[in-house]
Amino acid sequence: MNLQIRDPRAHQLARQLAEKRHLSLTEAVIEALEAQLQRETAGTPLAERLADIAHQLKAKAKTGGHDLTKNEIDEMWGHS
Repeated sequence: MNLQIRDPRAHQLARQLAEKRHLSLTEAVIEALEAQLQRETAGTPLAERLADIAHQLKAKAKTGGHDLTKNEIDEMWGHS
């Protein structure tokens, strides 16, 4: 599926963001849309927003890891 930006101003803005962040045009558009959607959901309860962020990070994470246990997290923070 292709995203075509035909509006010259929209294309220019996407290119500027892509250049500043060293991204492709597609990545720049995705980041901008995600940021705007996050602002739109600012009224969403904190727990729901954090769960969404965790889901996004998990989707970007490399495979092969595992979910940390509470004991592993406590150990990382120096709480034994």
